[in-house]
Amino acid sequence: MVTAVVGANWGDEGKGKITDMLAEKADIIIRFQGGANAGHTIINDYGKFALHTLPSGVFYDHTTSIIGNGVALDIPKLFNEVKQIEEGGVPTPKILVSDRAQMVMPYHVLFDTYEEERLAGASFGSTKSGIAPFYSDKYAKIGFQVSELFDDEKSLKEKIERVIVQKNALLENLYHKPLLTVDGIYETLMEYKEMVEPFVCDVSAYLYDAIKEGKSILLEGQLGSMKDPDHGIYPMVTSSSTLAGYGAIGAGIPPYEIKKIVTVCKAYSSAVGAGEFVSEIFGDEADELRRRGGDGGEFGATTGRPRRMGWFDCVASKYGCRLQGTTDVAFTVLDVLGYLDEIPVCVGYEIDGVVTKDFPTTTKLKKAKPVYEVLPGWKSEIRGITKYEDLPENCRNYIEFIEKEIGFPITMVSNGPGRHEIIYR
Repeated sequence: MVTAVVGANWGDEGKGKITDMLAEKADIIIRFQGGANAGHTIINDYGKFALHTLPSGVFYDHTTSIIGNGVALDIPKLFNEVKQIEEGGVPTPKILVSDRAQMVMPYHVLFDTYEEERLAGASFGSTKSGIAPFYSDKYAKIGFQVSELFDDEKSLKEKIERVIVQKNALLENLYHKPLLTVDGIYETLMEYKEMVEPFVCDVSAYLYDAIKEGKSILLEGQLGSMKDPDHGIYPMVTSSSTLAGYGAIGAGIPPYEIKKIVTVCKAYSSAVGAGEFVSEIFGDEADELRRRGGDGGEFGATTGRPRRMGWFDCVASKYGCRLQGTTDVAFTVLDVLGYLDEIPVCVGYEIDGVVTKDFPTTTKLKKAKPVYEVLPGWKSEIRGITKYEDLPENCRNYIEFIEKEIGFPITMVSNGPGRHEIIYR
C-alpha cells in the first residue's frame, strides 16, 4: 500500500517525525518533490538530525530510501547528508536515485543568490538553494537529467554549450558576475557521475514491482499546501507541487495506488519566508511561542531563520487538507501549548466586512483579518500521556473543536518530538 505524508500549511508541520514514525512498518520511503531548501528535524534512538534531501525513514535497517524523479537533486548535499548520519552512528542507508531526476547545478545556487540580491526588499525570501532556477530550467527543457551523465562526452558538451549561452547573457548583462565555461560545467557533471553512479535506478520500474509484491511504501512531501505553486499563496510559494497528487508523478506510480493521505497540521501556525499569513502574531506573544515551540525553538531546519508564528488557522488548514485529499490528520506539537491560559483559534477571515471560511486567492488574502474564537487552555504538561482519554478535558476539547472546524479526522496526536510520543485516536 502507498501512503503519502504531506503538509496542510506553510511547511514545518512535523512531517519528518510522522514519516520517521510510520517508516517503522514501511519498506520504501520516497521523496517526490522539492530539494534541499527545507529540512525535516528527526529525533530518534540515534539522536537529533536535520534532513534536507534524504527521506525521513532513512534511519531503519529494513527500509530503502528513494530520491524520485520529481526532486531537485543536489548531489553533493545528498552525499554529505549520508556521511553526516553515518557519523551519527546510523547504519549506511540503502539509497536509490531515479535516473530521471534532474540535478541542481552550482549555477542554480548562484542565480538564486544573485536574483535575491537584485530584488532586495522585494525578494521572495528564498533559501538560496537554487530551487527556483532549477525548476525554471527543468520546464524550459535546459536542465540536466541524471541519465545524461552517462551520455558521450561530445553530446554532453554540446548541450552544455547551448545552455550556458543563455546563462552567460544574464551573468554578463543583468548580474555583472563571472561567466560559466563548458569545461567547468563538464567537470562538475563528471564529479556528480562518480558520486551517484552506484545508486542510479529506473525507479518507476522498481516501484511497479514493489507495488505488485505488496510492499508498504511512503511518499514524503516537502513544505505544505500553502506553498504549492498552483493552489498556495502565489507568488510566495515553492517551485514544485507540494500536494499528495503530485506524489504519483514525482515518484512514477499510478495515482490510484495512493490509498492513504496523512496530512500533518501543527497545533499552532508557523511559517518561514515571505507571504500572506493571516493568523500571524508578533512581539512578546510570538517570541514566547517561538521559544517554546518545535524542538528547541521554532527556527528553520535549513536556514536557522526564526519562524513566523501564529495561532491555529482553521480556514487555511481546512483548505490545505481538502487539496491534499486527506484521509487522516496528524496533529503535532500539541504539548507546546500547555503554558497558555487561553488559546485563540482563527475560524474565519473578514474581507471587506464579510466573514468567510473559504480560503481566498492572494489578492483577497492581503485584505483578510483573522476572526478568532478563544478556547480555555489546559495549563499542564501532556508529554508522556499515551491514551487520548487521559489528556486533560480542555486539551481534548481543543482537538475536537479544530477537527470539527476543518472537517477531517484527527487520528494521530503528537505530544512530544520523540519517535513514539504519539497518541492514536
